[in-house]
Amino acid sequence: MSEIASAARPAEPDWSTVTAEELVAYRDAENRFRASEAARALTGEPDPGATIEWHEVTLPGRDLPVRVYRPVGADRGGLPLVLHVHGGGFVGTAVQCDWVNSHLAARLPAVVVSVEHRLLSPDTPLAAAADDGWDVLRHVLGRAGQWGVTPARVALVGESCGALISALSAVRARDAGLELRAQVLVNPAVDVTETMFDYASISRYADTPTLGVPVLRLFHRYAVPPGADARALSPLYAGDLSGLAPALVVLPTDDPLADHGRRYAERLRAAGTPVRLTEYPDTGHAFLSLPGLLPQARTAGAEIREFLREALAP
Repeated sequence: MSEIASAARPAEPDWSTVTAEELVAYRDAENRFRASEAARALTGEPDPGATIEWHEVTLPGRDLPVRVYRPVGADRGGLPLVLHVHGGGFVGTAVQCDWVNSHLAARLPAVVVSVEHRLLSPDTPLAAAADDGWDVLRHVLGRAGQWGVTPARVALVGESCGALISALSAVRARDAGLELRAQVLVNPAVDVTETMFDYASISRYADTPTLGVPVLRLFHRYAVPPGADARALSPLYAGDLSGLAPALVVLPTDDPLADHGRRYAERLRAAGTPVRLTEYPDTGHAFLSLPGLLPQARTAGAEIREFLREALAP
């Protein structure tokens, strides 16, 4: 980490005792850092072959920002759509994924729409963020001509909590008769039930620099309030995983959630859904969004682009 980036970044709170007010203050400061030029030393420079703009979409009961990436010079119609959902349950912004998404837009080429989903808080459970991902997908496809995309060539990409949202959206798409070409799930969290912590990787990597168990426990507490159906928000426990879009599951090995991804890949495969599982040794959670720090991010980015290029071909 560069000295500039380190100096600009806020200190993490004590996750075991943080109050809602302290969390909001930290989240706002951390997201300002992730959207800053200083953070580019970690998160990478965007591909100059893509434009990046914020848009606002009107959804039932709310307006939601989305970050849109388009290939420079491409026609305004008929491009594939990649719906992306950033990681971070209660901290995170689409801007932290500019490197990932601009390269997807420029090199596929495609229109990439990254959902600035509602972040978890005592008043905003995971169900709200899951609805944001699904509702943005339906909104864009319902106005495909305005967005310059073709509904026949659509893929989902998600990271961490965003991968959970993407996996849930893939199931909802199948149930709604919406045919997706692909789903890419990077270091996915797929179990928010009480068994969330019952995996060997959780114990083995309980305290890593990019994700630790105290953060996961806070995530779990906010994600599923008392009385909510945790299984309905856990792709791992979906009753039927057949007929879903072909999946690429990308796992950093040194990640508390690695076994979540492995188990989900097993379930997809058992259900007959095509799945490719790729593990990147000696990498931690959120590695894909840290190309300035981890060279494996560039290898994984290239793999994801090739997977999507084949899946989204005319």
